Amino acid sequence: MRDDSSGLGAALRVEQSLYRGEGVRYDVLPIYLYEGEHLYLHSNRLGLKFRIDPERRFDVFVSRRLESSPVERVPSSLAGMAIRTTESEAGASFEQRFDWGNVFVEYLRDTSRTSGGSEARLGLSYVEYRGGFRLNPYFVVSARDAKLNGYYYGVAASEATAERPAYSAGGGLNGTLGFNVRYELSRDWHLFAGVSATRWAGTVRDSPIVENRALQLAGFGGFAYEFEPATPRGWEAHTPVFVKILYGRSSTCNLLPIMEGRCGTLATDEKTSIAAVHLGVPFYENPDAWSFVGYVGLLRHNEAGLQPDFWQADAYMKVFYWGFPWRHSVRTRVGFGAGLSYAQAVPFAEAQSQAERGRNTSKLLQYLDPTIDVSVGDLFGSKKLRETYFGLGVSHRSGIFGMAQLFDNVNGGSNYLYTYVEWKM
Repeated sequence: MRDDSSGLGAALRVEQSLYRGEGVRYDVLPIYLYEGEHLYLHSNRLGLKFRIDPERRFDVFVSRRLESSPVERVPSSLAGMAIRTTESEAGASFEQRFDWGNVFVEYLRDTSRTSGGSEARLGLSYVEYRGGFRLNPYFVVSARDAKLNGYYYGVAASEATAERPAYSAGGGLNGTLGFNVRYELSRDWHLFAGVSATRWAGTVRDSPIVENRALQLAGFGGFAYEFEPATPRGWEAHTPVFVKILYGRSSTCNLLPIMEGRCGTLATDEKTSIAAVHLGVPFYENPDAWSFVGYVGLLRHNEAGLQPDFWQADAYMKVFYWGFPWRHSVRTRVGFGAGLSYAQAVPFAEAQSQAERGRNTSKLLQYLDPTIDVSVGDLFGSKKLRETYFGLGVSHRSGIFGMAQLFDNVNGGSNYLYTYVEWKM
């Protein structure tokens, strides 16, 4: 990616499951990308990068491990066992570039108190450009400790049966050989794919809940659209900033009926509410029709005494369209945002809805933000307020129909209907 750019897309990951009897696993991975001079977001990893020189770089990051046991269609080998969930990690990496390729080392440790384990990786990679293709073969050796392997592939004494004895998976070395390719359809649209083969440590392959195969095969494919500022910008050049203040209440309606105007009720038993401040920076703007804006926000949940109140952080890209026939008299914007949402606790409305349907929850979920607003200045004939907007929106958290390991395979979520004021500084 180019510096100071963002991207959105999606990928489908397919792999032979390690768990005995599960077969092939499909995983939808939403692609959220941002590449700044010092900050980056690569779907399941958010990091700070420090360039020592053109050939060396040091990163610190937080990430989500895309590893878990199945939530639905649980094979008989796992029947009665506790679900192994996706964990959050913190880590550091160092990369050295050579003429023949790159070498990197990184260390990751669980920070979510899920496994309590850690992993160290050593990797070699090479990048070559041929026409519109970017070719990237790589090889990675990883050393996982007993806590990490034991959490995902061990069997506790309380989970043991006659066919599934208790098992403690120790630490060990894995090796992965892979090949990735990216094709640039245009300056902004990219297709990408990859295949890999992993040899797992014997201590994992010998587990009674694991298929003892020589290699685990996996692949992925997807697309992404990259947003880039229309002109190079720096904060010293007074980058425009959107400030959005919102307040809303939980709703029992699903997102699509709300967007279609078929459901606008706030009739919930819990009567919980939210208040938030979001800040946005435009990446592209066409004065007559549409724009892309990147937002970060801090949201406060008022749980009405049902559980302690807590904070939520949101980050998303949003497209606005206002090219309606009446735009010169009253500018009306329709917007749709997509990104990530992390809450300190699972919102009560979310937990209640999921419990009623016997489904799991996650603090990290997909965030969607559909809105409609009008220019206050156009309504009241004030040029000073033309870039001030009043509108309605939906703060939506959910998984992707239980198909995304990034979100713990959650199927469901919550909706909050809100009103807001937004202005450009």
